[in-house]
Order: sequence, then structure tokens, then C-alpha cells
Amino acid sequence: MKVQIKTTKIELSGELKMYTEKKMGMLEKYLGDVPVSNCDVEIEHVLNKQSSGKVYRAETNLFLPGEILRVEKTEETIIKAIDKVKDHLVLMIKRYKEKKQDKKRRK
Repeated sequence: MKVQIKTTKIELSGELKMYTEKKMGMLEKYLGDVPVSNCDVEIEHVLNKQSSGKVYRAETNLFLPGEILRVEKTEETIIKAIDKVKDHLVLMIKRYKEKKQDKKRRK
């Protein structure tokens, strides 16, 4: 799976890039034999006047056959945002695979 990382208002360090690629690479074990063209990840430092602390947003688009899985999470740290995105994508992948199996059974 090809992982493309884009950052906004934050510098992409080697450590952050490796962490993101590692977490998104973990999705392959849940995908199994489902072909994936690529995975776009955007990480952003959000400047919000109402929140006093730092806020980070992670967004991921996973391109599957016939569907795009999109997840966006906002957290206090970059790591938490990436972890939450990965966890939510795992649930969406499981639902996607169940939906495909149900369609095969109906035929």
C-alpha cells in the first residue's frame, strides 16, 4: 500500500513520517486480499481561538475498489490523532469486508 503524507502548518519530521507509515501499514493485515491503490494522510496543526492548548487534526482517505474510506479526528497530540484515525479505519474496513461478503451471499 502506498502511503502519501501531507502536512499543514507543521513540519514533517522523519520520526513522524515513520510512525504514520507504520500505523497505516498495520491496516494491511485487516485488508487481507482487498486491493488498495493508495492511502492519503493529512496531518495539520489547527489554530483554534477557542481552545487554549495545541490541537492536531489527522485525516485519512483510503481508496478501495468501489469505495473511499475517509476518517478525520482531532486530538491534543499528533500521536493520539493518528492512533484514533487508524482505530476508526480498522472498524470501517471490517464493515466494508462484511458488506462485500453479504453481497456475494445474495447472488
